[in-house]
Amino acid sequence: MSSVVETVTGLAEPIVAAHDCYLYDLEFVKEGKSWYLRVYVDKDGGVTLDDCADISDELSETLDNTEPDPIPQAYFLEVSSPGAERPLKKEADYERAVNDYIHVSLYQQVEGKKAYEGTLVDLKPDEITLEYMDKTRKRQVTIDRKMIAQARLAIDFSKI
Repeated sequence: MSSVVETVTGLAEPIVAAHDCYLYDLEFVKEGKSWYLRVYVDKDGGVTLDDCADISDELSETLDNTEPDPIPQAYFLEVSSPGAERPLKKEADYERAVNDYIHVSLYQQVEGKKAYEGTLVDLKPDEITLEYMDKTRKRQVTIDRKMIAQARLAIDFSKI
């Protein structure tokens, strides 16, 4: 699977970049009896349906004409936005999320909590700092990055 992801990533990145987007993530997974190649793209201001359709058309044509075939079995190609509550997986994801509202799940409690939602105010190679609301007060917590089980963008419903 990883060779498929690596090969398709190399083919997809220039196509995505030509549409002023960036490749957020790419996965090749089997669900039931079917295989899916999912390509997640984004850009400042968000991607449109037309962006996704254009990238899908070009990538599909490129994959069909690449020898040897990077994906010999039948599969479904899906090109989409990673979504409003997208996971933060790569360092670039964290960098883009500075000053954004995020949700962090932890392996162990930090200051009595195993999950935090707040604004990512500082990012360092080995830790992050979140500003969050504790009842009516703003507080900050610094979390060792090794403690993070999962992180994603979140919607701050207090601002809606």
